[in-house]
Amino acid sequence: MKSLLRLLPYLKKYKRTLLWGLLTVMMSNIFTVFQPRIVGVAIDKLKAGLETRSIDGTSLLIYAVVLIALNLIAGIFTYLTRQTIIVVSRHIEFDLRNDFLKHIQKLSLSYYQNTPTGDLMAHATNDIGSVRNVVGPGIMYPSDTIMTLSMVLVMMFLTNWQLTLYALIPMPLVSYAVYKLGKQIHKKFEERQEQFSILTTRAQENLSGIRIVKAYVREAYEIDRFKKLSFKYLKKNLVLAKIQAILWHLMFLLVGSSLVITVYVGGLKVINGEISIGTLTAFFGYLTLLIWPMIAFGWVTNLLQQGAASMGRLIKIMDTEPDIQDTNKTDNLIKEIKGSIEFRNVFFAHKNVDTPTLKNVNLKIPRGMSLAIVGYTGSGKSTLINLIPRLYDVTAGELLIDGINVKKIPLEVLRLNIGYVQQETFLFSDTLAENISYGTELESLSASGGMDGILNAADVSQISKDVKDFPKEFDTMLGERGITLSGGQKQRTSIARAVMRNPKILILDDALSAVDTYTEEEILKRLRNVMKDRTSIIISHRISTVKNADMIVVLDNGEIVERGTHDELVAISGIYADLYEKQLLEEELEHL
Repeated sequence: MKSLLRLLPYLKKYKRTLLWGLLTVMMSNIFTVFQPRIVGVAIDKLKAGLETRSIDGTSLLIYAVVLIALNLIAGIFTYLTRQTIIVVSRHIEFDLRNDFLKHIQKLSLSYYQNTPTGDLMAHATNDIGSVRNVVGPGIMYPSDTIMTLSMVLVMMFLTNWQLTLYALIPMPLVSYAVYKLGKQIHKKFEERQEQFSILTTRAQENLSGIRIVKAYVREAYEIDRFKKLSFKYLKKNLVLAKIQAILWHLMFLLVGSSLVITVYVGGLKVINGEISIGTLTAFFGYLTLLIWPMIAFGWVTNLLQQGAASMGRLIKIMDTEPDIQDTNKTDNLIKEIKGSIEFRNVFFAHKNVDTPTLKNVNLKIPRGMSLAIVGYTGSGKSTLINLIPRLYDVTAGELLIDGINVKKIPLEVLRLNIGYVQQETFLFSDTLAENISYGTELESLSASGGMDGILNAADVSQISKDVKDFPKEFDTMLGERGITLSGGQKQRTSIARAVMRNPKILILDDALSAVDTYTEEEILKRLRNVMKDRTSIIISHRISTVKNADMIVVLDNGEIVERGTHDELVAISGIYADLYEKQLLEEELEHL
């Protein structure tokens, strides 16, 4: 339950509205608890009138009007309670969900490599919904229960303290039952939520990989796997439901036993003339008012335990610190970068991996240079360039930009000045124009040329050649992850997106692999004009893509083993020359 203390800052934000809500709860209860007393007095008045044969209909009508008025006023305050406390819970849910998304966006790339997307989706939906119940019904019903219990017990003791004590005999059992079953609910709810995360992850992966599923005719296999996971979720739900049902109906049983005791003891007191029938009727009215609070007590315990379990799951993520973030060493006076890059004795190893991916990398890339990186698969090319925008941080050594350690440059400034096209292109379910302008802040879109900027970027990437064939040209909606485009069109759209932001450093990580050689030449020619006086880094397996770069470095097993121009590297007959010869041979075979 300690996890729920993390909600205090959210509650403080709406404390005034919550206080008004608690006031309306109190007013609703005040106008409710007097109703049994009015009924009791009316019954005694009716009994006395029957005995004396002098029934005063006007007096009974007044009592009826008073009861209607009390009910009406209590109902109005109950409505106001929901319009304050329940509405606040929705606002807190809104704030919590936004804070959750804001936090996970700050987490480092390594976190997402070890955390399933479906797990995060489950936290953002089910868990936040459970927490909302704590700050909605979880506040409204406990406050209502406490106030109702307090006021009703006072009225019951004032009516007949002995009968009240008899009626309260089952109450210690209520507390014990809530304590024991509440712990079980907390445990079983956590287990259920963990299974829901697994189920969500499976569904998300299934939908994302639907083309693979269909291509390999694995629909029946995936349905069976999902069915098994879903059945496990069902079983955990049923276990939780059984415990909840026991708690719920135990409340009914204990409150019912109070009524039985009251009927017997109260009946004897009426027979002995110790209390009137009206007093006993009022007492039954008070016990009736206690039924919902006692049931709500069990229900709220259930909500609190579920909310505490969900909040605990959220806290684990919210307390996760990003591996890469601005620190007190960050120089916030730096507002832009020019683009020179230097690696000094750089080593890098992934977490929990002993063998470093990069070893003793020393490399200078002056501003305005075009650098190409080649090497066999797994040599560390992508890892090397991921260090520049600090998707990873160096394990040892130093990475400098403009002579400044990259860790001193604010992350936002660093990444705003880098255009990065990764191996796996990702496009959003939006228009082509929105995807191209995605990397440009809205307020600076006009500075980037607006639609003219989009057209220029599209021309550089050569996606403009295909746009005229799209149904609505640049306003054409792309499918999920750009599924309506071919591989080459996706890559060219991603290149346009990087060019659109006018970066000081442009990184293309095998971003032309799905483009034909003629279009590749056109793109590279235009990029040279765009990136004049800017730094560009190209990774490619194609020698044709990199041969005109100012400098080419060859990585092998995480180390730079060759560097120079195309002609220089061909002349030394090393790895680069081997790759070049193989590609020439492949081209010759293709033309046979």
